Amino acid sequence: MSDAVADPWPAPRARFPVDLRVELPGSKSLTNRELVLAALAEGPGVVRRALRSRDTALMAAALTSLGSAVHTRGSDWSVTPGILATADRPASVDCGLAGTVMRFVPPLAALRGAPTAFDGDPHARTRPMGAILTALRGLGVEVDAAEDRLPFTINGSGAVAGGSVRIDASASSQFVSALLLAAPRYDDGIEVLHVGAPVPSLPHIEMTVACLRARGVEVDDSVPDRWRVHPGPISALDVAIEPDLSNAAPFLMLAMTSGGRVQVADWPTATTQAGDALREILATMGAEVSLDGDGLTVTGTGIISGLDIDLHDVGELAPAVAALAALADSPSRLRGIAHIRGHETDRLAALAAELTARGAGVVEHEDGLEITPAPLHGGVFHTYADHRMAHAGVVIGSAVDGVLVENVTTTSKTFPGFERVWSGLLDGAARP
Repeated sequence: MSDAVADPWPAPRARFPVDLRVELPGSKSLTNRELVLAALAEGPGVVRRALRSRDTALMAAALTSLGSAVHTRGSDWSVTPGILATADRPASVDCGLAGTVMRFVPPLAALRGAPTAFDGDPHARTRPMGAILTALRGLGVEVDAAEDRLPFTINGSGAVAGGSVRIDASASSQFVSALLLAAPRYDDGIEVLHVGAPVPSLPHIEMTVACLRARGVEVDDSVPDRWRVHPGPISALDVAIEPDLSNAAPFLMLAMTSGGRVQVADWPTATTQAGDALREILATMGAEVSLDGDGLTVTGTGIISGLDIDLHDVGELAPAVAALAALADSPSRLRGIAHIRGHETDRLAALAAELTARGAGVVEHEDGLEITPAPLHGGVFHTYADHRMAHAGVVIGSAVDGVLVENVTTTSKTFPGFERVWSGLLDGAARP
């Protein structure tokens, strides 16, 4: 392909069984957590194999705006802390459409002695922010906001007392992670008590806790819906980022839609990433799945079975799973994912619209989807500026002629050049 990407983009059809080995870029979730902690650490550190994407570039720029120095040349990014230094100059942060930036950075900005203005893409202004802004107000931080959404300004005083705060994090686990990441630098640390419906995407909070503990921070998560982070130093580290396992979804599903074999390199034997759930999900849907020192291998068996599954903790996988379910030989029910309505787009409504338009039978529920497979046909698959919707589109396109994915380059949020890699793999797949 040339550098110019057609829009809508013709999704390649897998006309033969593939036999592929794929190397994925680093995890966005881990990269941005480690960048935040490196910016608050006791000394300079390095984030190795950092994901280079729009979201991570926005995080690096945000932390630099707040006073740290993040050098992003090459694959290993060096970070020199500076947020805790006295700052009397106003700053501004472009959040783009990155939930980690709009939620993780405000608790850090509260540590500065000057105002920090936050804004982002037009759709970012619709994403839930009330829980984090209310929590910061409860901790004595001055927040200037017309509504509890972007845009807003954090008027930092140079320190945050910390203490106990009650929040409703049922819309996003990022509200909890945001407070935990900054907490060691609050005078009294923080105790976060969740009140409300179950917190979604718990593996992402477990990831945050693991990152904190690896840097010597004391975290007590022994009581459900309660997290206590003690104040203290954050060790400067040289850390390596795991591959982004959620980005593996369309590649592994290609093994099933083509009846072939796909291996993802460097799959960790133990991880807090939500994408690790793909092993069980794809096995349930009919694949042969194995993990060894070479990576995770998925082999299509010619069967794609429907499933009834609660995806509450791994909602980011729902778009790709829904697409695969539309290609199955029996109905599926995806449950527990009301919270993905507040992601880059209302993913439940978007999936219902796009899968229905391609011919599937879809019933949209408040917390999920019922999908009844039917013969699918080509047409434009709209992505709503959402990288996970693009993943769903290419999964459908791998098995259906004439699928055109709108704005496929939205995948650059977590995988720059995804469309070139995807096309290259299919172009180079073995023919009989």
